[in-house]
Amino acid sequence: MSVVSHAREAAGQPTPLRHDWSRSEIEALFALPMPELLFRAASVHRQHFDPAEVQVSTLLSVKTGGCPEDCSYCPQAQRYHTGVEATKLMETDAVLEKARQAKAAGATRFCMGAAWRSPKDRDVPKVAAMIREVKALGLETCATLGMLTGDQARALKDAGLDYYNHNLDTDPEFYDSIIQTREIQDRLTTLEHVRDAGLKTCCGGIVGMGETGRQRAGLLRTLANLPSHPDSVPINRLVQVEGTPLHGTEEIDPFDFVRTIAVARILMPRSMVRLSAGRQDMSDELQAMCFLAGANSIFYGEQLLTTGNPDTERDMALFARLGLRPMQVHVDAEHHDHPGTAHVDIIELPQHPRSFAA
Repeated sequence: MSVVSHAREAAGQPTPLRHDWSRSEIEALFALPMPELLFRAASVHRQHFDPAEVQVSTLLSVKTGGCPEDCSYCPQAQRYHTGVEATKLMETDAVLEKARQAKAAGATRFCMGAAWRSPKDRDVPKVAAMIREVKALGLETCATLGMLTGDQARALKDAGLDYYNHNLDTDPEFYDSIIQTREIQDRLTTLEHVRDAGLKTCCGGIVGMGETGRQRAGLLRTLANLPSHPDSVPINRLVQVEGTPLHGTEEIDPFDFVRTIAVARILMPRSMVRLSAGRQDMSDELQAMCFLAGANSIFYGEQLLTTGNPDTERDMALFARLGLRPMQVHVDAEHHDHPGTAHVDIIELPQHPRSFAA
């Protein structure tokens, strides 16, 4: 980051959004002394958000397990023996009941996740029906279904889908060490279809999978240099699940995780940076550092698809101790995309052992 850019940040003047970051620039941010890095990230955060507000999100797994892919971190892959039982796609009425519960609990966005490599064309009308009915409740809608064609993305948009989650997972250099059943370009192509359809994007990655610091910088560089920054950037810390190839991987240093949050905030200043999978095993102090570093979104509830998550009482107690509050969101049921709306995701999942990052 240039001296001029840093001076503008320190003066409270928003810096222009960039999509041309070099790996060396990002590595230099990671190498800053922690106090300086946190100061810069917090300064950027305050330019665009209230630092005392945290977006609260919840997710429903509408189809669990049985995925044909070989993602090394994921217990939903059918080739791994993790205790996750494959289920069929839920019925719309059952999904609606969960959506009503989420809305009653304060949700403004409802996300539906299915463990598919990609949905078959015959699956899309079923998911579209869920989206239409959930939207009719006055909730924003979000989905994560795997790879999409352009026609599928447009069909979901026409049904009322607002956001689509599709993570890059890791640096393109490291990608084939984690996944062999698809290429990083497949993910980038899906994101292109999603943007072209007019959907908002939720896209991040997982750290702690054995990648190097250079490769963590490469993940964030790829995200920040997308044609438009993701509206939401989930940063997941690997949840190690027995039976998956990554079980037993050396854990990422907690300070390196905080650095990843801080650099993501600097690179993508207007995005929600979501503290996602792995929070169950984080201390309150580590989470507090992540909020200081610019994280302003969490998954809320005791389950993330099939991995554990802190219970809601613990989260509210932590918010009280830190003087944080859930972000208040006002949703227009008829015009969800009006400017200036802040968005909250709400996700609840079936009680399976441990699962995937969002």
